[in-house]
Parts: sequence; structure tokens; C-alpha cells
Amino acid sequence: MTNKPTTRPAAKPVPKPVPKAAAKPSQPARKTAAAKAIAVEVAAAKPPKAKAKLVRDSFTMPAADFAVIAVLKDRALAFQRPAKKSELLRAGLQVLQALDDAKLRKALDALVPLKPGRPKKDA
Repeated sequence: MTNKPTTRPAAKPVPKPVPKAAAKPSQPARKTAAAKAIAVEVAAAKPPKAKAKLVRDSFTMPAADFAVIAVLKDRALAFQRPAKKSELLRAGLQVLQALDDAKLRKALDALVPLKPGRPKKDA
């Protein structure tokens, strides 16, 4: 017995099928200057649908301030406009923003100072 190396025939490359010619569109793929101008006008006419980014945060307030929020919620219910705590706080920010510097300082100075950090849990 002789040990002859076996050789395999080289694999012939298989030709890839050629796709049939697709129907060419009657209009060119590129937009003309007039089409671009119309697209810009349409985009400008639509209001942007950008949603405001929401930020989740937490903070500490005295119990008396939470009582004020409850009173304001009841007042809003009296004129049939239910209000959430976050809505009341946001409305308060808008009112504070409209104040001049002297009135804003007076409002801030009227607040009871709080200790920084989280309150200790009562067990």
C-alpha cells in the first residue's frame, strides 16, 4: 500500500444570480430644488412635537407646607379645577418668577430654614 495524498478537485465558484432589471421610476431619486423648498415650507408650518424632558426629584418640606398644599388643592376643587401637588408647585414657581428681586427676597426670607439632608426616620 502506498500512501498517496488525495487531492480534491477545486471547487468551482458558483455564479450569483443576476437580478432582473427593476422597473425604473419615472422621476429621479434626487429631489429638485423646488421639491426641497416645498419640503422646508411644510416642515416649518408644522409645530415641533418636542416633549419637555421631565426630571424626577425629591425634597423635604415642613408638614405645615404640606398642609398649605392641601388647602390649595381644596380651593382648586371649589372652582371645579382639580390640581395635583406638582401643578401647584409649578404654578408657584411661575408666580415667584414674576416677582421683582425685592419681593422674591422677602418671600425667601419668610421661609423657615431647614436642616440639609434627609430627616431621620421615626421608628
